[in-house]
Amino acid sequence: MKIHVFLHTPFETPGYIEKWIKVKNHSITFTKFYETYTLPKTDEIDWLIVMGGPMGVYEEDKYPWLIEEKSFIKQAVENRKIILGICLGSQLIAEALGAKVFPNKYKEIGWFKIRTTDDGKANPIFNFFPKESVAFHWHGDTFNLPAGAVRLAESEATKNQAFIYNGHVIGLQFHIEVTEKLLNEMIAAGNDELVPGSFLQTADEIRNGMSFSKSTNLLLHNLLDNIEGIFNTK
Repeated sequence: MKIHVFLHTPFETPGYIEKWIKVKNHSITFTKFYETYTLPKTDEIDWLIVMGGPMGVYEEDKYPWLIEEKSFIKQAVENRKIILGICLGSQLIAEALGAKVFPNKYKEIGWFKIRTTDDGKANPIFNFFPKESVAFHWHGDTFNLPAGAVRLAESEATKNQAFIYNGHVIGLQFHIEVTEKLLNEMIAAGNDELVPGSFLQTADEIRNGMSFSKSTNLLLHNLLDNIEGIFNTK
């Protein structure tokens, strides 16, 4: 498979996703919006993975490439490409599907529980997730559930943590791709956000929770396997 990845910063990389791609012998290409970039044509790719970043989907004046990126995502949805969005990526997909993205009541940064919804447990792509699991979070925005989408997971701070749309578009507000290297890079880049709050952990607390990454990477591995199964039946 030809998997294309949208990157918004040099410190929010695919992490474990890239390891899975290499194990599976799929190809991977990148658009790095923080550098000079070109976009592929949608018929040149099989999957689109949209990673995270500290910007908001509504900051088009500051990040004009957001306009072009959103247009590409809409086209990829229409062309029934398999699409996976993580954090900012899930927000960009939600907006592309017509949903509103806005600041959440709480910033959620650190290792916190997510709960799989009844719809999530019934979904063949997501049903292996336990009823409760710990995932890494780093976001201040959230989104309304897009029309026609199914909520797969939620947390105490954020109602819409995961969704699936039309069987081939998946959004994850949380990070299950983090590795130790990726986590340390995110902390170094965003350390000023680690201030006291209801759902905010310190840098030390985040690092101490790194043991959770083994189980979250396994969840991601299984999720990607299931998404791969969609592609193989298309």
